[in-house]
Amino acid sequence: MTRQTTLAAVRDGLIEEMRRDPLVWAVGEDLHIGGLYGQYHGLLDEFGPDRIVASPISEAMIVSAGLGGALAGTRPVVDMRIADFALPAIDELVNQTAKARFMFGGQASVSTVVRLPQGIMASSAAQHSQSLESWYVHTPGLVVLAPSTPADCKGLLKSAIRCDDPVILIEPRALWQEDGEIPDGDHCVPIGVARMARKGKDLYHRHLVGDDGAGSGYCRHNSRKRHRHRADRS
Repeated sequence: MTRQTTLAAVRDGLIEEMRRDPLVWAVGEDLHIGGLYGQYHGLLDEFGPDRIVASPISEAMIVSAGLGGALAGTRPVVDMRIADFALPAIDELVNQTAKARFMFGGQASVSTVVRLPQGIMASSAAQHSQSLESWYVHTPGLVVLAPSTPADCKGLLKSAIRCDDPVILIEPRALWQEDGEIPDGDHCVPIGVARMARKGKDLYHRHLVGDDGAGSGYCRHNSRKRHRHRADRS
């Protein structure tokens, strides 16, 4: 096990996948300088401008480049910098990327990952801090992933890159500097399997407490706090 921040873990995860598969490449704004948060730091030096592609400020073009690359047989990683910035490309995401496999009668594989760093951060204001995952969950054809720990952020990114369907990867910005234990080796987290952080008995058995991304961390923190409070009273 290695202890890393989420930011370092996802960077390593992408490097591992790009070394493993030469068809993996990334496109987005500011990737040539390491990305908005540093999650692409050093990748241009190792993989070159053909695989770390810095784009103009045109979200629709960025998503379209990913779609075209996937239809051509590569595995693009599309970076939107901030989840809110994907809204100008909603047609390319919802009407094109999500539906391409079905429009071609199942003959097309759209193996693209759209990274959406989202949530509240300092100075992010109302137009840079929205949580939009529910929109994508209601779109047939998209796989939506919302990791909540550094290990899950890395493992789900690696699994998303290997997936043959388009994946929306919700990356909680509040977790960028949170650290955690990362399993050694080729750490992939299975897609479609929920993780139970903790069982409890304080709610009716028919109720489920769940959240995605950073919210799960808040739930775990409050659960531990409540558990300590009950122990102090006993």
